[in-house]
Amino acid sequence: MRLLPCLLALLGTGAMAQDLSVEEWEPRSTLVVDEHEVPRAKFPVIDVHSHHRGSISEARLDAIVGEMDALNLAVLVNLSGGYGQRLRAAVQNFRQRHPGRFAVFANPDFGGIGTAGWPERAARQLEEDVEAGAQGLKIFKSFGMSVRDPQGRRVPVDDPAMDPLFRTCARLKIPVLIHVADPAEFWAPQDSRNERWLELKLRPRRKQEAPPSFEDLIAERDRMLKRHPDVNFILAHMGWQGNDLGKLGALLDEHPNVHVDIAAVLYELGRIPFSGPEFVNRYKDRVLFGKDSYEPSEFPYYWRVLETRDEYFEYYRRYHAHWRLYGLGLPDDTLKHIYWKNAVRLIPGIDASLFE
Repeated sequence: MRLLPCLLALLGTGAMAQDLSVEEWEPRSTLVVDEHEVPRAKFPVIDVHSHHRGSISEARLDAIVGEMDALNLAVLVNLSGGYGQRLRAAVQNFRQRHPGRFAVFANPDFGGIGTAGWPERAARQLEEDVEAGAQGLKIFKSFGMSVRDPQGRRVPVDDPAMDPLFRTCARLKIPVLIHVADPAEFWAPQDSRNERWLELKLRPRRKQEAPPSFEDLIAERDRMLKRHPDVNFILAHMGWQGNDLGKLGALLDEHPNVHVDIAAVLYELGRIPFSGPEFVNRYKDRVLFGKDSYEPSEFPYYWRVLETRDEYFEYYRRYHAHWRLYGLGLPDDTLKHIYWKNAVRLIPGIDASLFE
């Protein structure tokens, strides 16, 4: 009689195994290769793509700086500075507690865009924000996708209303870090061919159904870049073209003022161990380090991909990448450009002595 419960348990385990969903299937690799964990970056790093509340407490700010020191993060760029009084308060908070360790970017106020005088007001506000300590301008992905004028029309990325704002950036010599669109697969059918299927299943609100299309947004972005050759643009997330380095390289060749950050797209570079390092070495003065969400435990994955030649190791967020990563083994000179040299050149006010 005692055998029966055991038999049923065994049968149940087998049945459960057959009923596993793809979300639950997390196979362990049996591959035996050398592993090189990299808890601390080889050189000091400027993270040009981070987000923090301007009103963050002193205790939390102290804790973050301690985490930064352990990771060899010299400077975090807070892209969520806002504008006006919010921007001034954020700058003051970061500078008073830990001068030199944070930079703050302003954000445009899109309220009233499409009305008379908005372009000039936006440009004046940015000038005031820079006087208050902003070191760049960040434009979120809502612009081009959900920002609308008073008549309810979508404002395209290349709308001429933005021209005075961009001309102000050129005159003040501050960079524009802009997030346009989302991964192209968010617009594709959510079927067995979509490599973002798991992410879309777990995050269904990311699925894009209505216009504009990915292609429309990228075309608008590229027209905007062409119209403003004097502005130093940084395209967030490798411009969502890290999966097509030929096309991205052609864009960089056409626009010497355009740069990219690698925030939240490590999974792209990490799956192309041959052409990936060739691209980064070729465009070492155009690629900047960025992480996006601030989670200290995730930075070492970036160090490992960029610095080692490790093979077939896991990414930290499976729904972003169900594949494994490879190290690019970048040379020191390329690492220094990505980690800090490009950011020091593009972002005014960063203390270069932190990197000597």
